[in-house]
Amino acid sequence: MNLKGKSFLKLLDFTPAEIEYLIDLAAKLKAEKKAGTKHKLCEGKNIALIFEKTSTRTRCSFEVAAYDLGMNVTYLDPTGSQMGKKESIADTARVLGGIYDAIEYRGFGQETVEALGKYAGVPVYNGLTDEFHPTQILADFLTIKEQFSKLKGINFVYMGDARFNMGNSLMVGCAKMGLNFTACAPEKYFPNKELIAQCEEIAKETGATLKFETDPKKAVENADVIYTDVWVSMGEPTDVWKERIDELLPYQVNDTLMSYAKDTTVFMHCLPAFHNLETTVGKEVGEKFGLDALEVTDSVFESEKSIVFKEAENRMHTIKAVIAATLADI
Repeated sequence: MNLKGKSFLKLLDFTPAEIEYLIDLAAKLKAEKKAGTKHKLCEGKNIALIFEKTSTRTRCSFEVAAYDLGMNVTYLDPTGSQMGKKESIADTARVLGGIYDAIEYRGFGQETVEALGKYAGVPVYNGLTDEFHPTQILADFLTIKEQFSKLKGINFVYMGDARFNMGNSLMVGCAKMGLNFTACAPEKYFPNKELIAQCEEIAKETGATLKFETDPKKAVENADVIYTDVWVSMGEPTDVWKERIDELLPYQVNDTLMSYAKDTTVFMHCLPAFHNLETTVGKEVGEKFGLDALEVTDSVFESEKSIVFKEAENRMHTIKAVIAATLADI
């Protein structure tokens, strides 16, 4: 499998075999790290990390992965470059592409990371856009494979707002890798019809199934994985919060919902999660809406069924695999 020089912008750009290769490479690099075996496969290379949206897991994962591979890292926060302000995306891409061996971008529209990939001349990695979050899905699938020893045929249920990057990317990933994907939410929160149609065509080749369900109990009856993500973001107006909470509260992952699933069902979340009142957002929710949790309760989040921190660790291992596969001679 030769992915050297290729950007990692969305899973739609990769074949099932290529995605499987990246997951297997991540497992290999993870085992080597646990064993203390160094793998400086990209020694002396340099990577620029552009973060228009801040993140704990994505930044730390890219930095540690790069250091483990022997690379040097430059972190550019929202004020750290002139991209899109005094300099076009295309110009920034060509400047950075002449200095760095790879570029990571985490921010807003998918068109930005696509433009970076078009003009940079070096591999560009999508650390998150409004539409897609492909590095997260690699981590999720490595975690599922570790848990169940397979991906194909796993019954995967996504609870809540599936219209944006996580719902989109999980649906694409499941279609590509043969998992049975169910989005469970009110109909207005399902992914857009064009992407659904595209994934249905992919699923015909892989044996995956795609379902869209409004009944939480029915959705999780045969689930192997129940997954959710945040419903609201800081900075959104209160009326948006109220609408989302009112409509999505019946889809909260709580003990009652988990009781409808199998004994072997696990819970996953890309994090951060609003599972208690120990954050600024949690406190605000508690004060305004009288809730002690949003998309998942603390009892589920902290339960033995929760594998969220294994999933979080795997961000680093899978990101390392993407960098190594696209930069190193392996």
